Amino acid sequence: MTESVEETAGPAGARSPGNTPAPEGGYPAARLRLLQDEAPTGPDRRAALARLTDDWLAGLLARHGAAAGLSGTALVAVGGYGRGELSPRSDLDLLLLHDGRADAGALATLADHLWYPVWDLGLALDHSVRTPAEARKAAREDLKVQLGLLDARHLAGDPDLTAALRTTAYADWRESAPKRLPELHDLCQERAERQGELQYLLEPDLKEARGGLRDATALRAVAASWLADAPRGGLEAARTRLLDARDALHLTTGRATDRLSLQEQDQVATALGMLDADALLRQTYESARTISYAADVTWREVGRVLRARSLKPMLRGLLHGRTAGKGERSPLAEGVVELDGEAVLARTARPERDPVLVLRAAAAAAQAGLPLATHAIRRCATATATKPLPVPWPAEAREQLVTLLGAGTHTVPVWEALEAEGIITRLLPDWERVRCRPQRNPVHTWTVDRHLVETAVRASALTRRVHRPDLLLVAALLHDIGKGWPGDHSVAGETIARDVAARLGFDARDTTVIATLVRHHLLLIETATRRDLDDPATVGAVAEAVGSTRTLELLHALTEADALATGPAAWSAWRGGLVADLVKRVAARLAGEPDTEVRGAGEPTAEQERLAIEAGRTGGPVLALHARAEAPTDADTGPETPAPAQEPVGVELLIAVPDQPGVLPAAAGVLALHRLTVRAADLLLLDPIDDGPVLLLSWRVAAEYGSLPQADRLRADLLRALDGSLDVPARLAERERAYARRSRVVLAPPPRVTVAGGSSDTATVIEVRAQDAHGLLHRIGRALETAGVAVRSAHISTLGANAVDAFYVTGEDGAPLTDAAAHEVAAAVERALQ
Repeated sequence: MTESVEETAGPAGARSPGNTPAPEGGYPAARLRLLQDEAPTGPDRRAALARLTDDWLAGLLARHGAAAGLSGTALVAVGGYGRGELSPRSDLDLLLLHDGRADAGALATLADHLWYPVWDLGLALDHSVRTPAEARKAAREDLKVQLGLLDARHLAGDPDLTAALRTTAYADWRESAPKRLPELHDLCQERAERQGELQYLLEPDLKEARGGLRDATALRAVAASWLADAPRGGLEAARTRLLDARDALHLTTGRATDRLSLQEQDQVATALGMLDADALLRQTYESARTISYAADVTWREVGRVLRARSLKPMLRGLLHGRTAGKGERSPLAEGVVELDGEAVLARTARPERDPVLVLRAAAAAAQAGLPLATHAIRRCATATATKPLPVPWPAEAREQLVTLLGAGTHTVPVWEALEAEGIITRLLPDWERVRCRPQRNPVHTWTVDRHLVETAVRASALTRRVHRPDLLLVAALLHDIGKGWPGDHSVAGETIARDVAARLGFDARDTTVIATLVRHHLLLIETATRRDLDDPATVGAVAEAVGSTRTLELLHALTEADALATGPAAWSAWRGGLVADLVKRVAARLAGEPDTEVRGAGEPTAEQERLAIEAGRTGGPVLALHARAEAPTDADTGPETPAPAQEPVGVELLIAVPDQPGVLPAAAGVLALHRLTVRAADLLLLDPIDDGPVLLLSWRVAAEYGSLPQADRLRADLLRALDGSLDVPARLAERERAYARRSRVVLAPPPRVTVAGGSSDTATVIEVRAQDAHGLLHRIGRALETAGVAVRSAHISTLGANAVDAFYVTGEDGAPLTDAAAHEVAAAVERALQ
């Protein structure tokens, strides 16, 4: 009996037995013609490629099996090939089945004649040689083998062997399903944790990520168990779209890859006849969302069935008597009850007569932390199609929406269920434009629509801080609704938010507040991190845009919720402190208080003043280092919001140095040489004291690796950089060349340098947006110095891989630059960063 053998690839330089080309040369040419032909495509091409491969392999078995005088063998396709779906670079999953009576040597020779021609063509191969009994044993020991056998398809040889194997494979699967399905579920969850969710990834793995082709295959296996079945609506179409995308990816790259990399998305989109990479990603996300939703519903049903089966019939009778199996219903809201761990419609509910019922059911489910039953959603979806909510919405509908948004993390699965059945876009037509819309900014974790829901989740934890939680939650849901429209999404979003708020039934005053919040949802964070808060024009501009202390209160909470929902790089205790300081100043301005009464982060602390005095007295730089790890502030968390992790341990570095040319590039260069990454920085020119003006640089830095540097070494190198004995540009250029040799090229948008007009009355604001890199701040500082401007203050911010820096500069006369001069400086800095 031949021992079972499984491999995924042949030996290096493998050739057919006898080291001569296989006589079946017609198959490679026919395969190439099929793949190069523009028609058929999609499922038709996969099926045609499978049939072509079937005929080729069947011919191999017939010819070499007859030559060896073997009988009682069958060649079986399993896995994806067994389903008749062969992508251009897919593996061939083959099982050589035999009845155990063949000579072991002859069987091994036959296997060589089957496997080697496949390897000769450079095709990947998963193969095994087994008897039916060995195949059943392997399936019992390995879940993946068992799943593969569910798709077994006869190719050639004895059909009775294949038929018997399929029959026993399905019987074994259904018998073992109560044990194997939880194991399969665990595999799916483990894979999701490792690969992420396909519907949110910029470079998704079409097969392995959650919502990908593996999950679709798992749903087929669940259906084959007869214990549960997935929602069928759109599922097969979603799977087909992912397969089509994988086919195009294989043909575009010429590789057996499932990862849709950024640099290949435009080509894949073109191959599929789509407009661009965003259209491709959006369709991919929609498909993944359909599969993920079907998986959630299916696994929930599997759990319910298995829990019911675990109760002994006699025990069920003792516990429930005559009501056994009927389930107990607990009321949740009018027309909504809890049954078997789900929110379902009451028997008396009539969604066709009660258009608010869908929102009432969703709100009740989210508030109770329960999933909303699929059949309940579908009944409501049918009803809303025939009897939609009146416009404007009645007060109860608006209140139920706010209740749903305020349920915290439980909002997300309920909202996704409504969206999967098309209810959200029916209630809010403007939602369609942001649904599954990708965000190509790596700072963002989610697609636009999921980010909006996540912002509402974060805002729900801040509702105790505001006077109108309903306005906060609705503004959170709508703040990015303008994305996907031409121009500034905040401007477009303001118009859309007005329409949506009016649709929801808010009065004119509340509608204006919601529109203002959407229009200015980035105002506080951008101003706090990129502008000089000591400049009266900064505070005045924010106060004018916001208009009232109550709107400011709402905007403060929305800013925090938006940043927390964006991703870990978008919010920190430091940024929260800057925003809080700005809010304090603006509130004072709106209340009519003089600006001088507001103290904040812009004024030097006692330690900073001490360092400045020491620098002025000694005539050289003075440094102070503080290791730190920021814990989240109380405002960062709420009862329904997971607490963010502590920020990485880093360094707070204070440098005071008498004002002189080149301080900023010298200091930034020294930090880069010591492998310190700048997370944030502020530069402030203190008022002249007895020993002259002093520049105060406050840095937040983190060591790339290794221990933190000593302050004495930093000071020594800074002295050398200032006196010219340390050639910082040459050292950084040498390090950059070495880094480039061992690093992958990162495709990033080009840097952009602009003049922020109207941001200050006393200086010109130059704003730099660029990919964060070694020595970036040093290059910016040198460019500004070369341009002959004086940096009066600077605000450095790093968001993920993006640097967003603002520099307040003046001419030699201490006055703001003219418009022409300002744009010349901006252009010079941009050229220096190219």
